[in-house]
Amino acid sequence: MEKESHNASVEVMSNKQVIYREEVQSSLKETHLEVRTSSKRLKADKDSGTIAVKNLYLACDPYNLNLIKYSTKLGSPVPGYGVARVLESGHPNFKKGDLVWGITGWEEYSLITAPETCFKIEHADVPLSYYTGLLGMPGMTAYAGFFEVCSPKKGETVFISSAAGAVGQLVGQFAKSLGCYVVGSAGSKDKVDLLKNKFGFDDAFNYKEEQDLDAALKRCFPEGIDIYFDNVGGKMLDAVLLNMKLYGRITVCGMISQYILEQHDGIHNLLNLLLKRVRMEGFVVSDHYHLYPKFLEMVLPQIKEGKIVYAEDIVDGLENGPAALIGVFSGRTVGKQVVTVSRE
Repeated sequence: MEKESHNASVEVMSNKQVIYREEVQSSLKETHLEVRTSSKRLKADKDSGTIAVKNLYLACDPYNLNLIKYSTKLGSPVPGYGVARVLESGHPNFKKGDLVWGITGWEEYSLITAPETCFKIEHADVPLSYYTGLLGMPGMTAYAGFFEVCSPKKGETVFISSAAGAVGQLVGQFAKSLGCYVVGSAGSKDKVDLLKNKFGFDDAFNYKEEQDLDAALKRCFPEGIDIYFDNVGGKMLDAVLLNMKLYGRITVCGMISQYILEQHDGIHNLLNLLLKRVRMEGFVVSDHYHLYPKFLEMVLPQIKEGKIVYAEDIVDGLENGPAALIGVFSGRTVGKQVVTVSRE
């Protein structure tokens, strides 16, 4: 770190960054991103409403692709959720040394201009990386999508797609704790084994090995599905529509199978929404962030008592970030994909 000679209070940092260098048309490739080191002026002036942070952990989520495609300028650092430590604060809610999670940049150091969207980490007696997943946006997504949108009841049947991912693994455990029958789909034998043997799912199947998704669902749910937590959309959603129970609920959390397609899959079985009086609802987790204290109150004791199991796939080094992010879309990751920027 060196200081500018004409203004010793302004620090110029050597800052490694992941830059959006080439426009994404469909699928994300490593050529779209570039790791480079630049100099960054890091200054959160008093009462500026900004905070200067050192990034510690970054989250690899399907959501990153939307942030890249729709809100990132070419030549700018990739944005995403992360965990950081405050180096300097011009915002009354934060002080130097605070730990926070929220939207930051894929870089070693960031100036966050809207820190009111960040959450101060009050409980640091759990792994800080959990705030990229279990205790961060994916955890809140699982909590709000399942409990608030699905309105689950004990004994109901629950199906979760992309069930070994950061959100799906938690939805399954929440459903089991409520006394539901839970089945998940995933894209490999190892992930299926993880769902059944580590996360406590009643059953699971590898969708890549199923010739007929409708038949697979009928095998697992001979009497139908009460709740479908949809993370993938496409052909899986179409098959689920044939297997919903009367007055079932479908929560649309994500459509990862569609994000990288130039031509999206059509849905053909929507008539079943009418015939079976099924409620299908999409949601955005930020609409439910006011429930975050309630979420922590429920989940922190369960973590400390070992009642919640959480799988992370952690890679070290910002330079390995692009490959880790692309792995989320190709199914290479198991659990929550995290990039370690600094362990301090």
